[in-house]
Amino acid sequence: MKDIKALCEQVRQTAYDIHAYHANGHLEKVYENALAHRLRKQGLHVDQQHPINVYDEDGTLIGEYFADLLIEGELIVELKTAKALAREHEAQVLSYLKSARLAHGLLINFGSYKFEIRKFVWTQQSMNPKSSFRIPLLSAFLALLCH
Repeated sequence: MKDIKALCEQVRQTAYDIHAYHANGHLEKVYENALAHRLRKQGLHVDQQHPINVYDEDGTLIGEYFADLLIEGELIVELKTAKALAREHEAQVLSYLKSARLAHGLLINFGSYKFEIRKFVWTQQSMNPKSSFRIPLLSAFLALLCH
């Protein structure tokens, strides 16, 4: 298994290549299938529409998300085909990471003529229920600067 930085770089480059070849204008599912296909050809394990359970504080299952891609069991990838990425998209990735108890996520937008990708890191400290939402956002911002 690759280290997370190398895995993120491989996914980023593959997504960029897809954006360069297909450009913008397709439905999100087309990009999801293309990214899953190309990453599998590179030997990575990729789950599409991976369910993520959401539990209430007492452990009761209250719902589920479906992450577009889960790569190597450790990297959540959320895809968009929007004119531009919005805070709601970022919040979605952070919620997926928190619920899945995973640390790393990528948000990729194929909808703009310009390729957009953002990396997020959810830390154990930010999983503390008393933490505010600012800590994971700060972690995500710092991850962008470092990667």
